[in-house]
Amino acid sequence: MTSDTKRAFLERSKRVWNPHKTQEWQNRGVDIVLDTREGYCFDDLDGARLINMHLNGGVYNLGHRNPEVIAAVTEAMQHFDIGNHHFPSLMRTELAEALVATAPHMDYAIFASGGGEAIDIALKTARHATRRRRIVSLENCYHGHTGLAVQAGAPRFADIFLCEPSPDEFTQVPFNDLAAMEAALAGGDAACVIMETIPATYGFPMPEPGYLAAVKALCERYGALYIADEVQTGLMRTGSMWAITGYGVEPDLLVTGKGLSGGIYPIAAVLARAEAAPWLNEDGWAHMSTFGGAEIGCAAALKVLEISQRPETRANVAALSDYFERALSELQQKHAGFFTGVRRNGLIMGLEFDHPRGAEPVTRALYEHGVWAIFSALNPAVLQFKAGLLMDEALAADVIARLDVAIEAARAELAAA
Repeated sequence: MTSDTKRAFLERSKRVWNPHKTQEWQNRGVDIVLDTREGYCFDDLDGARLINMHLNGGVYNLGHRNPEVIAAVTEAMQHFDIGNHHFPSLMRTELAEALVATAPHMDYAIFASGGGEAIDIALKTARHATRRRRIVSLENCYHGHTGLAVQAGAPRFADIFLCEPSPDEFTQVPFNDLAAMEAALAGGDAACVIMETIPATYGFPMPEPGYLAAVKALCERYGALYIADEVQTGLMRTGSMWAITGYGVEPDLLVTGKGLSGGIYPIAAVLARAEAAPWLNEDGWAHMSTFGGAEIGCAAALKVLEISQRPETRANVAALSDYFERALSELQQKHAGFFTGVRRNGLIMGLEFDHPRGAEPVTRALYEHGVWAIFSALNPAVLQFKAGLLMDEALAADVIARLDVAIEAARAELAAA
């Protein structure tokens, strides 16, 4: 039950922040206002504790307020601040070296303040390198809300702001459809293909075997660059540092963000092969970002990379992946006919329900039982289900027990409707 204190705060928020979103969550029976937070849990303003299985798209891969990330940022603040984006920087150079080392076929790191900006950088970079304008992306995809990023994504986020992309400059094709992809590239006028390795906002549909490698081969055949959007799928979520490498593909450009921040300081980056980013040697002023690669953020990101690559982190991701595979399979059998499928690669999971909006009541029921996970905005039949890299099995088992109850409650609600 919502307290008077929270109710008053929500009204205050609607007056000055985002009235529609705030009210819509209330209409859905979800009135979260984050208060204290630690690890993979946070407390609501009313004191209810929730286990975070959304992670804000992977921002909290290492948990809320990870003490090692906080310590790294605190230490950096004794010497650094945001820095000056015009000049070489000790922290940016160190982070660039660390990022490039995670993907040996890459040569440069270009910094941004967030994922949308980083996507824009990657798309501009591809246009410059190829001297072509057309961008090929997927139907029902999401790459952020900035200029080029929002035009490359689903119309859901572009049309409202009159950002409808020109059909001559943006082409979208169905996921896992190689014939459609080749048709989009065969004219030889595409600058790039940009894809989330596993499309998150569409509910994590999995690439069919060989699909991503075949798309890369088509890019090479027709002179387009391949951009891997790893903002949500990278940083060890699949058990590989970058999900794309697990599919045997070396992209020309790779975008990372969200979890790179450690949940403490915003930072994003584009990794680029030298051949894909000639502007860096031609006109380094072509893209500037005052807060891109802020030095305090670099300290957070360096610690994120170090923690994510530890052998014990890799081992924990593998063990958790095995646990969820077994546990979710058992729940599928128990709730057959409603909980119909699991889309999974490592700790990237999408739970499928046999109703076009089936994940919406599951979201609410989970909330009522102390777990936060969210339905996919572009496919509300699927629940985004994201475990943290450092989560222990006891907490994972607690999540599964609550999910069991929530699925039954959601199924009963839909049956009664």
